[in-house]
Amino acid sequence: MRAAAASFRPGGWEPPSGLRAVVFDVVGTLVEPSPSVPQAYAAAAARQGLERDPGEIRDRFAAAWRRQEAVDAAASPPFSTNRSREAARWRAIVAEVFDQQPETDAIFADLWDHFGRVEAWRPLPFGSGLMRAALDRGLTVALASNFDERLHAIAGLIEPLSWADQVFASSEIGWRKPAAEFFRTVERRLGCKPGEILLVGDDPDLDIAAGRHAGWHVLGVA
Repeated sequence: MRAAAASFRPGGWEPPSGLRAVVFDVVGTLVEPSPSVPQAYAAAAARQGLERDPGEIRDRFAAAWRRQEAVDAAASPPFSTNRSREAARWRAIVAEVFDQQPETDAIFADLWDHFGRVEAWRPLPFGSGLMRAALDRGLTVALASNFDERLHAIAGLIEPLSWADQVFASSEIGWRKPAAEFFRTVERRLGCKPGEILLVGDDPDLDIAAGRHAGWHVLGVA
């Protein structure tokens, strides 16, 4: 199942035949950073006396994020992870964004705390509407994200994340999307077969292509 966000009307959505669960990616699907990542990084740097342009931060962040994705892809086994790796991943991204400045550790600690707070996120209407439609149809709803355990605390305090029946964070599963093991773990914990699950996500590779490869139904929001 594929559809564009513009084609979705919550009142008219009908799930595929035999569907039992809808699994939602989180960042970019149900919530987004507020302020944006470049703005949050610039503010954290400013608190340490560093002035950086959000536009420059945006470009450097994108490059650093891609580099860490490549590191995870080259791991043995690929895309395996844990709590320590997730912290190291984000520490490396922050260090690269700010060119290994001495203030990097303090900026990282600031940002780690920031993105672990409810106030750093705002809901996205499309994902929220689809989750409500899934719940109204009696389907199980779950979150499945390349996030660490901070997601559990956030999910319990902000809508629509708090509506989910289960929360799956990559660092506690031990795998990041697009690893097949990530999807198999979610299936086991939900007690569902691949064809009984719909994945809703915004990333064409980590969500849509990986979900389809796992045998799930998929719905892209971007």
